[in-house]
Amino acid sequence: MSLFKEGNSSLLRPAIYIIAVVYLIRLFILQVTSPSYKDQATSNVIKKQTIYPSRGLILDRNNKVLVYNEAFYDIYVQTNRIKPDIDSLKLCTLLNITLEEYQKKMKEIKKSTPLKPTIFLKQLTPVDFARFQEHLYQFSGFSYKRAEMRRFPFHSGGMLYGYLAEVDQQKIDDSKGYYELGDYAGKTGLEAYYEEELRGVKGVSFQLVDNLNRPKGSYKEGKEDVLPVAGKDMSIGIDAALQKYGEDLMQNKCGSVVAIDPKTGEILAYISAPTFDPNVLSGRYFRHNYKVLNADKYKPLFNRPVMATYPPGSTFKLAGSLIAFETGTRPPEKGYSCGGGFRLGGHTINCHRHPYLTDGMQAISYSCNAYYCQIFKDMISNDSIYGSVENAYRAWYDYMYSFGFGHKLGIDMKSENKGILPSADFYNKRYGKKNWKATTVISIAIGQGEVTATPLQMANEVAMIANRGYYYVPHLVRGFVTNDTLYKLKYEKTVVDVDKKWFEPVIDGMELVVKKGTAARVNMEELRMCGKTGTAQNPHGKDHSMFVAFAPKENPKIAIAVIVENAGFGATYAAPIASLMIEKYMNDTIAKKRKPLEKRMLDAKLIYKEEPKPKNDSLPPKKDTLPKLVAIKPKQD
Repeated sequence: MSLFKEGNSSLLRPAIYIIAVVYLIRLFILQVTSPSYKDQATSNVIKKQTIYPSRGLILDRNNKVLVYNEAFYDIYVQTNRIKPDIDSLKLCTLLNITLEEYQKKMKEIKKSTPLKPTIFLKQLTPVDFARFQEHLYQFSGFSYKRAEMRRFPFHSGGMLYGYLAEVDQQKIDDSKGYYELGDYAGKTGLEAYYEEELRGVKGVSFQLVDNLNRPKGSYKEGKEDVLPVAGKDMSIGIDAALQKYGEDLMQNKCGSVVAIDPKTGEILAYISAPTFDPNVLSGRYFRHNYKVLNADKYKPLFNRPVMATYPPGSTFKLAGSLIAFETGTRPPEKGYSCGGGFRLGGHTINCHRHPYLTDGMQAISYSCNAYYCQIFKDMISNDSIYGSVENAYRAWYDYMYSFGFGHKLGIDMKSENKGILPSADFYNKRYGKKNWKATTVISIAIGQGEVTATPLQMANEVAMIANRGYYYVPHLVRGFVTNDTLYKLKYEKTVVDVDKKWFEPVIDGMELVVKKGTAARVNMEELRMCGKTGTAQNPHGKDHSMFVAFAPKENPKIAIAVIVENAGFGATYAAPIASLMIEKYMNDTIAKKRKPLEKRMLDAKLIYKEEPKPKNDSLPPKKDTLPKLVAIKPKQD
């Protein structure tokens, strides 16, 4: 007898067929396309395993390896697959951890992610992993993932290269399926900015393992495997020797150094001080070391070259001279009598006593505050040419903006600060339209007041002057290397709207600064260095020491800005450090007669002094020392 009435059979048969097809499709997915499935003929399991590509190397301008890779292994566990009789003591011995650490970690994972593989132990060395791998089959639920950590043979460039960190869920969600839990990606510095180029493309392999999780070879002889594509090797403009030397000179100091090849915009040295050995943020001790660095009151994790802003002080006067010469406000051959300062109502903007200025070049050499206040006032108050104070100020602003102030320059580094170049609209809002004039904002004429700039912007200003009117976007990466061939990237060139002839008197004045002026103590006659000292007022303590320079005068090879925080006059620390770095780059050595200066800069200790005790006794006592950083240091090339 039929189980179905004849009238309903025509409707039920298609339903049965559909259900059968659904089961067949599901079976196909489980047996063929799933990352892990049973091979009925052999009782083996086929496991899909990601193959991580080698991350691209980072090379300096002379092809020295600055960053390379070292293999390590992360151990994963899926707690719902662990057998009750697991030999936890043996596991702990193999992994060199305590039983308490094992129990604590397992408890955390069981509570958070019991149904998927989760990192149990990070970054085992190849030697430690080899010992564990021999016994892996005894520990069901445990697996591993091979990856690479970055190594830095020169132990320099802490904030330059950046570091890798495990991706968070947001990064995974934004990656369109590329990243998965446990992957690493660039977090800061060049590693972050060029993550896609450096990381390469993942591959995949299908491996046969038995029911004890022991490897039995490749599935289908590897015919379905996909090979990874290595990341691109990257060439940067940094000179490894100059970078290391600059970091040595800035040891025990706060501040930064940016050195640029003016002809290309390539950055030769990028120093944020205090710095740290980048190896300490690569490896098993990352979390510990990060906490130590983050707790340091001098902020070694603050990327000063592009994030710190300072009043540019007298280094700003170079741009002021160019504007005065170009607009005809005061031609370079016209002299000026300072009289000890610029009188402004009931007070005076002081200037140190110096001889009568015969021309604009001497104004630069003596860094005369009164001269620069006067030329700013003359331009902003010139209604016959500009029609109003606001129009004149907008013209002045446009020049300064074109010189690279008040906006991001576009360096290949995240978190670049644009600094502050106050606009006419800013002053209209603060004082009211037509309620301000040149003397209201006169302090910006000497790089004080509301104006601020990054070390990168200061270095770019002097590179533009060295080039007599143009600059390339300052950049770290020159290009990428394929088959030993460097394919350079192209960067934008900016030409400023100042006649080339006006750069010569400014450069002559900068040469006088070093020959006879405020930086005469660091003169190197044979290198014809041109520079400008700066002393930026600091409301929080001692003034900042600044110096910008380039060399040689003709066909310049290097432009540099040095800022040493709370170090006083520009000639005290910034100028000597800049001159030593220029000499090192140009001559590859320091002359014997300048060795005492070098020693004084290397030995100078401006920070890490004992802190005063808090006045409020209820405050918790401060620790005398922080925990020490831990790192496995690679050998230097």
